[in-house]
Amino acid sequence: MTPSPDPAPELDPARPLGDLVLRPVRGHHAFESCVEQLATAIRLGVFAYGAALPPERELADRMGVARATLREAIAGLRAAGMVRTTRGRGGGTVVSYQPLAPGEPRADGGIAERREELLDSLVFRRVVEPGACHLAASRELSASERMLLTTALAEVDGASDPAEHRQADSRLHLAIAGVTGSPRTVAAVTDVQACLHDMLQAIPVLDVNIEHSSTQHRAIVTAILGGDPVRARRAMEQHCDDTAALLRGLLG
Repeated sequence: MTPSPDPAPELDPARPLGDLVLRPVRGHHAFESCVEQLATAIRLGVFAYGAALPPERELADRMGVARATLREAIAGLRAAGMVRTTRGRGGGTVVSYQPLAPGEPRADGGIAERREELLDSLVFRRVVEPGACHLAASRELSASERMLLTTALAEVDGASDPAEHRQADSRLHLAIAGVTGSPRTVAAVTDVQACLHDMLQAIPVLDVNIEHSSTQHRAIVTAILGGDPVRARRAMEQHCDDTAALLRGLLG
């Protein structure tokens, strides 16, 4: 008799998305990988402006690196103006990165030079994110996993400005990946969301698109919570297709 697979670990809604997004570093480029993962988490709003990063020991254990390597990575983020650190009792590292509103002029550009990579990320997203929705809707979600989804959706709907909405949107997609119980799926969705974030930041905010996106988000989460994998996949496919069409049109 074939043994049943171990159940996926239950998700604590109080646990930050950082526990899902940050993963052990592999290979010989630990410093660069730490900087990349932490910077991506900050840009996507997993660690939002003014939020404290987890303690160094906790981050080092989570990413499987020496504390010295982690400190070097945090120093790199400080040099880039993404975090600030205070020492002594009550000190720590706090996010100082403030996202610009989508479409607002920025100095880091580079969209044209990355055109092929970014367009390919839309193709990859069309495969990964609908699949994540299908998997999430196929699972028996715990109460904490369901709460993670509903909370993330509420944060998108309640965002007060375009910059906050962009990050809340990313967190919702990462939450959906998180409830699949698949670390590789979380990693893939994190990668495509990082590319998507860069593209969406380069175009103006369109209220009609935000309305369409919100409607689609609600349909996706409703299908997942209702245990309907086919409907969840199709809703995310439509969402991905509409976003890709918008980006291809506005970015050329």
